[in-house]
Amino acid sequence: MTTLTASRGLRGQTLTRRQLISRSFAASAGMIIGAGFIAAPDAAWAYAPTTLKPETMATLVRMARDIYPHDRIADEFYVIAVKGYDTADAAPGIEAGIASLNAAAQGAGHADYLSIGWEDDRVALLRAMETSAFFQQIRGGLVTGLYNQKAVWPIFGYEGESFSQGGYLHRGFDDINWL
Repeated sequence: MTTLTASRGLRGQTLTRRQLISRSFAASAGMIIGAGFIAAPDAAWAYAPTTLKPETMATLVRMARDIYPHDRIADEFYVIAVKGYDTADAAPGIEAGIASLNAAAQGAGHADYLSIGWEDDRVALLRAMETSAFFQQIRGGLVTGLYNQKAVWPIFGYEGESFSQGGYLHRGFDDINWL
């Protein structure tokens, strides 16, 4: 079995050729941006923005995934979390923020934020702008937009509120068999 050592992003981890190729395809697959819509390459979800440009929405989804990365959460939940920015009131600020993010990506030698293949490189750009009002708006909105989705809760093992089910006392709170 031939193994390869990746030079960037995997920090010296050894990969087989099959793993390297599959990760390369997964990283480059990205999102399909069509005439007025964005879609996942596996057709698991699609969204047609009403106010934002499709490229802006795709960048927001990638940005959301980079800010709160969860491999077990599908992109469709990130789309739900950021589609609240697809309004006439929010659009000018979001378009301007994405334009500045793309300008930073171009300054780093990339076409735009979406074209950056390595997550570490995208996160470095986000860290450079984390004190900006735009970044804080997106980050703050994601806290509730992503984690308040009931469909995401089982992925994290959260059972939801307990009051309607009699509280936590008889639903595992008193389970101390780990002592």
